[in-house]
Amino acid sequence: MIYEFRTYTIRAGTLPEFLKRFGDALPKRERFSKLAAFWHTDIGPLNQVIHVWPYENSNARTRIRAEAVKDRSWPPNTGEFILTMKAEILEPMPFSPKLDPSSSGPIFEMCINTFKPFTMPSIIKRWNEKLTERLRLSPLIGVFATDVGELNRWTHIWSYKTLDERAAVKAAAVASDLWPIRSDDIVIGEETKILLPAPFSPIQ
Repeated sequence: MIYEFRTYTIRAGTLPEFLKRFGDALPKRERFSKLAAFWHTDIGPLNQVIHVWPYENSNARTRIRAEAVKDRSWPPNTGEFILTMKAEILEPMPFSPKLDPSSSGPIFEMCINTFKPFTMPSIIKRWNEKLTERLRLSPLIGVFATDVGELNRWTHIWSYKTLDERAAVKAAAVASDLWPIRSDDIVIGEETKILLPAPFSPIQ
């Protein structure tokens, strides 16, 4: 299984109409494959939308996307709003949950870490040692490594009921020396986004 994460930066003030047009077009697109999640940024780099599509493999992705375009089911009529577009192929880690429909939000934190080359085995080991205890504090939506795109990036997504709950969970994790994972020796970049789900997102 692979996941395509598509991140678009859109013009300020256009989010409501973008979501409407995307949502209106989605049922036809989902005849070919299902959407896993759709978020927009609330804190962090603003005016971004992130939609996530699962595929069995890269061949399935190519075939499904071609079929949807040929059928004129896709893309939605949103081009006038889009400033930049980025597509990445991410692979779920063995301990990542599937991106199945859920309602553990509505606050989602996407953390993106960039590591030194050839250090992925080390971070996987460190996560395996701590993850069971960390999951007692809040749900993990998914954790992925980049396969196509900017390499050596580690994307993990957590859900919370409120921003206050997020703050309390993070404080408890730090106080118990549970989280964040000790990785300052291999981290070369970090980014966090607070996301909200679109009304049609399967993950809420």
